[in-house]
Formats: sequence, structure tokens, C-alpha cells
Amino acid sequence: MAKKDGMTRGAGNPAPFSSPIPWLKRARIREILAAYILIAPHMLALGIFTFFAMGFAFYLGFHRYDLLSPPVFVGFKNFTHIFADPDFHIALRNTLYYTAVVVPVQTALALLYAVLLNQPVRFRAFFRAAFYAPSVTASIVISLIFIWLYAKEGIINYVLSRLGFHATIDWLGNPSTALPAIMMMNIWSTAPTFMVIFLAALQDIPDSLLEAAAIDGANAWQRFFKITLPLLRPSIFFVVVMGTIGCLQVFDQIYIMTRGGPLKSTMTLNYLIYTEAFENFRMGYAAALSLILFLLIFLLTYIQKRYIDVEVQY
Repeated sequence: MAKKDGMTRGAGNPAPFSSPIPWLKRARIREILAAYILIAPHMLALGIFTFFAMGFAFYLGFHRYDLLSPPVFVGFKNFTHIFADPDFHIALRNTLYYTAVVVPVQTALALLYAVLLNQPVRFRAFFRAAFYAPSVTASIVISLIFIWLYAKEGIINYVLSRLGFHATIDWLGNPSTALPAIMMMNIWSTAPTFMVIFLAALQDIPDSLLEAAAIDGANAWQRFFKITLPLLRPSIFFVVVMGTIGCLQVFDQIYIMTRGGPLKSTMTLNYLIYTEAFENFRMGYAAALSLILFLLIFLLTYIQKRYIDVEVQY
């Protein structure tokens, strides 16, 4: 046995096969470097325009800054001034009113669209595309179209007059109708986006559950409210949260259609931040307002997660 071992380890035997591990390590390192090189531009943009911007906004919130002179530390003066500012109270009231109306209505309308378009009807693909069309149209384009529709001589007043109402409503020029008019436009243009989410969730519900309920004698309404709707709660939570964030940050429609008027009836928090930063050049005050808006979004999202979100088990 010893002789055999000696022959095995003898000098005349060929060298053992070299291990491929070093080559694999070099290939792995090259893959990792290539991945980091590819994601570097995105990470750089994310770091500059998200994390740095958030940190700088937090820094400016405690300073007075007008773009021309260096920031001056003022402590909590910006925040104390916010709660004494009547424009802030108007903007907060308009924003919360806008959110409280738009989010439930657009969520219910999106769910209704999804349920209807989930049925086996003729031309279903056409109707899905037609309903979804407003979501792929730029909000600025939609706003410009609705400015024309809402005009005194626009189509809406013309249709109302043909129905016998003789309407000459200045929809965007009247403080009592300007914000509701923008609400209706945003509900119409945003609900199709959430319709797609609900449609995907409806198609993910097992047919066996609905068939078993039908066999047990449940009618269509009972199947919807007892099975379908509870299983849609994660999707409802997502839609409500995204809708709330979008409503609290509404800006472009306000800027294009009314500029916060008439009589500040459509001034929202985001539009107030814009005017303070880029019209009044009060960057520190605008940064403090943006922090208040962030806290409001965080608080409402936390409340919605606590009372709406749930883990669904089939």
C-alpha cells in the first residue's frame, strides 16, 4: 500500500489538474464591476435629485434663503410663520378637500370600470383601450382641452343649453366651481390608470372561489361583496395610497388652468410652495412648506396602511 502511495506521489507523475476557481473569481469580479458601471448613472441621479435634494430641503427649512445671499439660520421661525400664514390655511383646506373628494370617487369609478371590462363582452379589447386612453395623454394637454371645454362658450355650456338649462357658467372663473371643475377633470383622467390595477387584480382571483360560492347559492352581489371585494383590499390600499399622494401633490393642472385663482379658491399646497420658491424667492419658507407636505403625506399613508392594508390568503 505504501509502495502504491509512493508511486502515486512520485516525481515522474504528471502535475494535478489546475483548479478553475481563480478564473471564476475573476469572471465574477468583472460581472460585479459591469453591473455597478451600468447602474452608476441611475444611482448618481437618484443620489443628487432625491437624497441630496431631500437633505438640502430639510437644511433650508431652518434657514432664510433668497438665492442671492447665503442662507441665514432662523431656527423654527419658518414653521411658526407657516401656521400663522392665511395662505397656508387656504391651501391646506383646498388640498384636503380636493383629496377627500377625488380619491374615493376615482377609486370607486376605477373599480366600476374594471368590473365592467372584466366581463366577457364583445369588443372588450377596444373598450379597454378607449377607457385607458386618457391615462396616456399628457396632463398639460388634457388641461388645455378642458380649458376650452369649461369656457363660457365651450361645449359643456352648449350641451347644457341644448338640454334646456341655458347655462353660461364660467367654470374656471367662478370661485365656487373652479376647484370642482378641476376635480371632475382629474377623476376622469386618473381613474383609467387605477382601472388597470383593479383589472389585473380581478383576473388574479381564482375562479374556483366564485364558482364554489355560486354553487352554495350566493348571487352576484353576494359574491362581489363577500369574496371579490375583500380579496381586492391590497389593490384598494395601493390605489388609495397612490391616489392620495397624487392629490396632495397636485400642481400642473392648477398651474395651467387657474394659477391658484380665482380668489385663491384653487390654491393648493404644492402650488403655494411653487409661488413662494420661484415667484417670491423665499426658498427657506418654501422648503419648510415642503416638509409640512411630506409629513402630511406620511401621516395619511400610515393611517391608510393601518386601516386598509391586509394580507390576503386564498
